[in-house]
Formats: sequence, C-alpha cells, structure tokens
Amino acid sequence: MNAAVASKDLIEVVDLRVGMFIHLDMGWMSHPFPLGSFKITNAEQIATIRSLGVRRLRWSPAQSDGSGDDTAGLGHATDFDRLEPGADAAPMPAAEAAPPEVQSPEVIARNRHKRALGEQRAAQLLCERQFAEATRDCKQLSELAQNKPQEARKQAEALSKALLDKMLVNQDMCIRLLTDAAGDKASAHAMNVTVISLLMGRSFGLTEADMMDLGVGAMLHDIGKLDLPDRVRHRDDQFSGAELRFYEEHAANGVACARRMGLSPGATLVIAQHHEHADGSGFPLRLNTDRMTAGSRIVALVNRYDNLCNPHVAAKALTPHESLSLLFAQGKTKFDTAILGAFIRMMGVYPAGSTVQLTDDRYAMVVGVNSSRPLKPRVLVHEPKVPRDEALIVDLETTHGLGIRRSVRPMQLPVASLDYLAPRPRVAYFFEAAALPLEDAVAA
Repeated sequence: MNAAVASKDLIEVVDLRVGMFIHLDMGWMSHPFPLGSFKITNAEQIATIRSLGVRRLRWSPAQSDGSGDDTAGLGHATDFDRLEPGADAAPMPAAEAAPPEVQSPEVIARNRHKRALGEQRAAQLLCERQFAEATRDCKQLSELAQNKPQEARKQAEALSKALLDKMLVNQDMCIRLLTDAAGDKASAHAMNVTVISLLMGRSFGLTEADMMDLGVGAMLHDIGKLDLPDRVRHRDDQFSGAELRFYEEHAANGVACARRMGLSPGATLVIAQHHEHADGSGFPLRLNTDRMTAGSRIVALVNRYDNLCNPHVAAKALTPHESLSLLFAQGKTKFDTAILGAFIRMMGVYPAGSTVQLTDDRYAMVVGVNSSRPLKPRVLVHEPKVPRDEALIVDLETTHGLGIRRSVRPMQLPVASLDYLAPRPRVAYFFEAAALPLEDAVAA
C-alpha cells in the first residue's frame, strides 16, 4: 500500500461507523467475520473489530453508505484535501456543475458485468486463500503431533474454532468448488472432510461443543497413518491379509496419538470410529450405528465421499455426482440413513465439481451449491462467445427456464467444452456465506 492510499483510505478504529465498507488485512483466522471485506451493519460488528487489537484499518469510501455527518472528518480525505491547490474553499455553485454524463444501455451493462466479474473473482480468491491457509496449518499440526502433541492439540482446536466462527452466522452457507486445491493430498483431504462435516453438523443443529469435537476429530481422523509405512497408508484391493490388518491399525494408532495430545473424548471417538459402518461391517471394533457417536457417523460418510472423489490413484476417481449416486445406492446399510439423506440434501444431486449438460444442451460445471437450497446450483457455462476468464457464474435458482438435464463425465464432454470448463483432477471444497444472486447472473 503506498503512502497516498494510506493517508486517505486508512481510518482509526475508534472512528468506525455503521455503513462503512472496511477491509481487515489480516489472516482469516485472526477475525471471526465470514469475509475480510464487508460493510458494517451494526454496532456489535464495530465492537468486535475494536476487540481485535488493531488501531487503524483500510476502508472504501466509494462503497460506504453516504457521506454525511457520520463519516465526515474521520481521518480520510476531507473537503480541504479535495480542493485543487490555491482554490477557494467555497464549493462550486450547483448551476456551474457539469451535468452527469448519460451512459448508453450498452455501457451500463458492460460496467455492471465488470463489477460483477470483479466481485466473483474476489470471492473465489478469498476462498482459495483461506483454504490454502487452513491446509498449511493442518499440515503443520500433523507434523507437530508426534513430537509436540500438546501444541498440535492447541493448533487443531484453534483451527476448528476459526472455521466455526465463520460458519456459525445467521446466513445460509454456499459450498464452493476451488479451482486450485492448494496443499498436499493428505492436508487437502483432511480439510475437505472437516469443512463438509462441520456444515453437516451445522445442518443438524449440533451444539458448539459438539461442533468443536467434530471439527477436531475430522481434521485429525487419519492422524494414525503417520505411524504406517507409505505403502500401506492407502487401502488397495490388492492388499494381502497382513497388509490389510496393518492398514486397519491406523484407527488404533490414531486413538493413541489423540490421547498423547490430550484431545477431548468426543474428538477421540471420531478418530476411533471413522471407519465403522452402521451395519457393523467396519473396523476396528465392528460397531453398529447405536454404538457410534453422531460426529463419527458424519465423518465416516464424508470421509468415504471424499475418498471416492479423490482416491490415491487418480485414474479411479469418480465425479462428485457419481460418488453421491454410489453412496445412495450402496451406502444405505453402511451409513446412518438420516445422515446420508441430509448429506444428499446439503450437497445437492449435482455436487460442486460435477460436469453437466443443461436443459438448453449447453455444458457446464457446478461451482457452488447453497447448502440450504441445493436443487438449483451455480454453474460455469461453456459459452464460446465469452472468454472463460470473463464468464459470469449462472445461478440456476434465479435463471428461469434453465436447469440440469444430466450428469456427464469430463471425458464425455466435447473437446471445446472440456478445455473451457477445465475440471480439476482433485476436487476441493470451501465455504462462504451465501450472497444474494448477482443481477448479471440471471442472463444465461
């Protein structure tokens, strides 16, 4: 940030007012707000910002409400600052002011598209940055678990609390597909399972304490694999009986690690039971639903879903839609039916990452699903006349007469659509507060 920007766009925290659009230039774990840039809507938000310990922060006068007494003289550009050197302080008479330029409908539409595209890109980059920070911290706590278990526990609890602070707001949540799955596979898997499990817990109305146990347990569900040789860390159909038993020991190893870390009983049980099945066919103790905790039942399902989408051998990957269909067809006995039903309702019939054909025959990729209203997701549509980096996301909930006809495997897409949509080999999810649909997204 240069000095000119700093002098005009920095404001003292004590001078904040409702209606100001502010930017919290700090790590997303350092504050409890869903986004780092937002308009202040109430006094409670101001009190929370002042409690963060920062003295000044950036704000955007152009995006803030009005310019009346509430925001005058608060450390930003004053009337005096806006005068040309040597000019008289008196304002220009209204009669001499130039009339506002009349813009054509084409210019208005172009500017609206540009603004919407900017907001779309900013939201995507924010989710990707938060996911990258979270996976980095997740990898670090895994490295700490063996040598500094108490520090690993504190970091796992802090990361889980940060995720909860973002989720436990009075807004719908949108599950967003990331274009770049930052981090190593193990950390990305742990974060995928944690994010989706917490959203599931939120949909069931779990208490904050149970949500903390769910988050920490989901984040560390595979921590016992650190004690296994690389060759048996990922289940393979070709395993010998001895190798399979070796692999299944990671659940017991995880419990031992959880005890060294001093995890809560609830989080420890998630680690112990994340491979148990509702019908008693899982491991290590062959428990059925009645003997599994709610958190364990959630993580067992979400872990299976992510392993279907992101297997160790990429060639075996199923699309999110195929993974969901397989869980529905084969998982009715292996997973809690109430949790399976809630999972399908939350993720949608076509989860984020699915490639589909629309009812007007165009091809698209699902990039976002409102977890409370999943039947009409947000999609990136292959539109040959629009460069991909200028394409607006289409919200099917607000686009009348347009829907999804069928799921299509990426390799079944026409070459042009495959190149345009560019589905990633790894599916990674994050979340954000569901925003009101953009006006521009209505037009397909």
